Amino acid sequence: MAKIRTRFAPSPTGYMHVGNLRTALYAYLIAKHEGGDFILRIEDTDQERFVEGALDIIYNTLKATGLKHDEGPDIGGSVGPYVQSERTSIYLEYAKSLVEKGEAYYCFCTKERIDALRTESEAQKKTPKYDKHCLHLSKEAIEENLASGIPYVIRQNNPETGTTTFDDEIYGSISVDNSELDDMILIKSDGFPTYNFANVVDDHLMGITHVVRGSEYLSSSPKYNRLYEAFGWDVPTYVHCPPIMKDAQHKLSKRNGDASFEDLIAKGYLKDAVLNFIALCGWNPGSDKEIFSLEELIEVFNYKTINKSPAIFDDVKLRWMNSEYVKKLSLDEFNELALPYYKQVIIKDLDFMKISELMHTRTEIFSDIPSVIDFFEELPDYSADLYLHKKMKTTYENSLNSLEKIAPKFEAITDWNFQNIEKACMDLVQELSVKNGIVLWPVRTAVSGKQSSPGGAYEIGEILGKEETLRRVQIGIEKLKSALN
Repeated sequence: MAKIRTRFAPSPTGYMHVGNLRTALYAYLIAKHEGGDFILRIEDTDQERFVEGALDIIYNTLKATGLKHDEGPDIGGSVGPYVQSERTSIYLEYAKSLVEKGEAYYCFCTKERIDALRTESEAQKKTPKYDKHCLHLSKEAIEENLASGIPYVIRQNNPETGTTTFDDEIYGSISVDNSELDDMILIKSDGFPTYNFANVVDDHLMGITHVVRGSEYLSSSPKYNRLYEAFGWDVPTYVHCPPIMKDAQHKLSKRNGDASFEDLIAKGYLKDAVLNFIALCGWNPGSDKEIFSLEELIEVFNYKTINKSPAIFDDVKLRWMNSEYVKKLSLDEFNELALPYYKQVIIKDLDFMKISELMHTRTEIFSDIPSVIDFFEELPDYSADLYLHKKMKTTYENSLNSLEKIAPKFEAITDWNFQNIEKACMDLVQELSVKNGIVLWPVRTAVSGKQSSPGGAYEIGEILGKEETLRRVQIGIEKLKSALN
């Protein structure tokens, strides 16, 4: 059996869409599951869409996610160059060989004529299709046009009768009437190949055995097959993946503000969690297990169990999955990743490691952190109603009593730490003969000023320090007095 070779062939047009990353991941997994090669090829034949810095995004994303390619523009290989714009002479040579076989032809039609054909087709409610006008030019006319420097494209010569059938590993056998096939352009007037033609030539010359791409390319596959047949080349195994949808009706779209890989990382998702999540967007491992390392994915991945149905990008599930990865971090690792988020809202010199002890198991995504811990920097302007808690049975009156009585106990603490804060609070609980909540809810509310907070009165008080805790307790007393008047 031939060695499995797959490729990821992105265009340098900007961000890394999660669908692109999933294509890269599946291509990588198919190759590595069988001990094969994963190739990176840059498809930059559409020069107008080239975005500065996009190449760096591609390299950085593959490096960050651990999808290490065996051959590519940056590391070389035996079938390079791996950048399509550096291979233009190859495509022209192969296109001309098809012309000689009668499988392709020169087309000298002007833009105006092509536009007129399109307008006419649309008026008749037909799919626009080239009418083979230039297929019938004499050899002399073609040579004269070429010698005169008249701009041309090279088109594929597809039959108008019969059917073309191709097999896809996910969608099965698909047949198309040849009458529906347009004579697609192979070489554009600027000398660059079209995406479709360059793909076929490169995949063959680079020995690609499995072509992994989105299901939107299913409709182009018959034309690809006809090219393989025209050249007399083996057709690779096709693996078309279903789209990743925002919901049942809408595809994920950067234009609609949907997340790219970079956006997700910027929002505080961990790269391993994103990769794990994307792996399950359209593929089922055949078990209830959902958390997979890249090594585990290589072990269990079977492309034949990719679903035909579109995958829904489930934000809730991604948040849950990310929280599982966050919990796996050591406290030191968590603290290092959380620090930039702490410093967005905290200028004071606080013990960030203690804040991390509170946040580690409570964090789903890192970008949530600032709004959760901002009260450490500054007490928010809160309503006295926060002291009212049905379950804790707190009222304005008993909350005020608890705060007035805890203040001198806090004042008397000489060694300000968690244990001594706890002792002061529990001593007061005993003195008042009340349930813990009657004391602890008002103290926690006073020191945080929030409905919910990471940690309780002891943890928050220890991090804030004695002076700031007492100041906040005093503010709570004043709020409660005002509420009672």
